[in-house]
Amino acid sequence: MKCPFCGYLEDKVVDSREAREGESIRRRRECLRCERRFTSYERIDEIPYMVIKKDGRREPFDRNKVMAGILRACEKRPVPSSKLDGIVNAVEKYVQESPERERPTSKIGEIIMRRLKELDKVAYVRFASVYLEFEDVTEFMHELKNLVRSRAAGGATAKRTA
Repeated sequence: MKCPFCGYLEDKVVDSREAREGESIRRRRECLRCERRFTSYERIDEIPYMVIKKDGRREPFDRNKVMAGILRACEKRPVPSSKLDGIVNAVEKYVQESPERERPTSKIGEIIMRRLKELDKVAYVRFASVYLEFEDVTEFMHELKNLVRSRAAGGATAKRTA
């Protein structure tokens, strides 16, 4: 910390205590050159992680909002809450690993859909119907047919390997 009196860069901390109900730390310092004392405050610099919506708007990432969407898709389904936490953790990790501190919601939706597809097909279709914004029943049916086809292909592969 640079001394405000002489500009020297080395000091020693004489006293530390919590300030403003734990939101920052107050430190009394003493310059090692001029021996004058000064106070510094340390606080966590919270720059929020952002998501870029389909329309280009940016908003802070909200873990609870992701969980609410997944819970809605998994309503009345036999999906363990630990698995849902795992999906939300994966999404949060993806957002936090961004060097720009922002990620598009399209990629977040893809992660959730991929994980739900492995976990519970009904929850996957529910989530996809909202996320992919199906305009009519034919789009919905097309996605269901793809799901059935991929399931049949997976079953055929499993039977061949058995």
